[in-house]
Amino acid sequence: MAVKIRLARRGRKKKAIYDIVVADARAPRDGRFIEKLGSYNPGSNPAFIVLEADKAVDWLLKGAQPTDTARSILQHEGVMLKKHLQIGVIKGAITQDVADARFEEWKESKTGRKATAADSLSQKLEADRNARLEAERKVNTARAEAIAIKNAPPAPEVVEEEVTEEVVAEEAAATEEVAAEETAAVAEETVAEAAPAEEAAPAADEAEKAE
Repeated sequence: MAVKIRLARRGRKKKAIYDIVVADARAPRDGRFIEKLGSYNPGSNPAFIVLEADKAVDWLLKGAQPTDTARSILQHEGVMLKKHLQIGVIKGAITQDVADARFEEWKESKTGRKATAADSLSQKLEADRNARLEAERKVNTARAEAIAIKNAPPAPEVVEEEVTEEVVAEEAAATEEVAAEETAAVAEETVAEAAPAEEAAPAADEAEKAE
């Protein structure tokens, strides 16, 4: 009987959670299984994995074949490395103590990488949050300015007097009238100056006759 290590889906719609199970290759995906090894929740950030590593190694040594997704999970949790080291122990290439020491060394380095990844994720989330807050602050500022402009009292309108043809005609007539009055005044002054001279001329003629 071909045995596979694979995922069996459970959970509600759009909130899937998977069980990591050992099942017959001919069984349906979500059907009967032989043994449950753990669970996998891809909806959390980072993904949440619970796995019984020793049982998984035992099934791999018995010949169980993991699917691609299950293999990725097993590699992430160090199960594939532990299987490789255990095969070395079985063949006599290394001792069990050496295998355990190498696996513990890998776990320590993995823990450091997880901490670094968690810090990077926290920094990224904080940067995204600050960016969203800044964008929201700009929107609120623009909205407040628009409301202030809308509620501001209207500016007084400057009414410009239209220059019509009638106004121009009236100004021209007034100018002509002033010019006519000035001309008449000059004429009257001229006549007044000329009148004494004319009166003086007959008086001179009478004086000559008397002589």
